[in-house]
Amino acid sequence: MSYVLAVVTQFNTGLRNEVLIKARGRAISRAVDTAEVVRIKFMQGVAMKDIKMGTEQLAGGEGDMMNVSSLEITLKSKA
Repeated sequence: MSYVLAVVTQFNTGLRNEVLIKARGRAISRAVDTAEVVRIKFMQGVAMKDIKMGTEQLAGGEGDMMNVSSLEITLKSKA
């Protein structure tokens, strides 16, 4: 819920009409939930502008390379 509050606060300050939510790995589902809760329950005047998906390579604990999914969701105020 704190992520939802952070996004709503960004819109309500009046300084931004777009907010970018970024996530990697297991946090992707939390980012999607945050965007949907903001869009459906709190701010009906917000729409998804863009969604970008990708894969990043990170060094694992043993020095081997791991592929980690990444997601960027851009929310834009309709007004």
